[in-house]
Amino acid sequence: MDQAATDNASSTPAPMGSTWGLKGNLVRVAWMLVGRTLLRISTDRADGYRCWLLRRFGAKVGRGVRLARSCRVEIPWTLELGDGVHVGERAILYSLGRIVVGEGTVISHFAHLCAGSHDYTKRRFDLLRPPIAVGARCWIGPDAFVGPGVRVGDGAVLEARACLFKDAEPGKLYAGNPAKIVGDA
Repeated sequence: MDQAATDNASSTPAPMGSTWGLKGNLVRVAWMLVGRTLLRISTDRADGYRCWLLRRFGAKVGRGVRLARSCRVEIPWTLELGDGVHVGERAILYSLGRIVVGEGTVISHFAHLCAGSHDYTKRRFDLLRPPIAVGARCWIGPDAFVGPGVRVGDGAVLEARACLFKDAEPGKLYAGNPAKIVGDA
């Protein structure tokens, strides 16, 4: 083997096994094949059914929750939605880590809550699952992004297309990328 090939081989990440284990992988496959499909083919007014389905896969879902049938939930057993939460069309709840959403919060269409990443400093690119906590009566605007490990205080508002990578103070209005306080909510 020549020196260039040796250098290239040493920089290749080592193969990594699943972080979920056999049981976790089987449940994930069941969710991807059955749960997601049943969620998507439900009728527009079947919020109760969609909540029931998420509960069957381990999610904690409060009363009066409204979920768009086109929303995407990655791993329901790490998801907790308080009473009266609304999740809009094509919103993504990428719940590799725990996502907790407080009562009365609105997650608008195309919003993305991302509780997962990778450790780029490690050779194996290890999976990270920092939790996201969104307080009560918040509004996550259309196409907004909330990054891993972020806490959103009660009553905070994240405007359309804003990207939040640090904790948000309660009752404040955020806009931009990265999101900054632009006023009171």
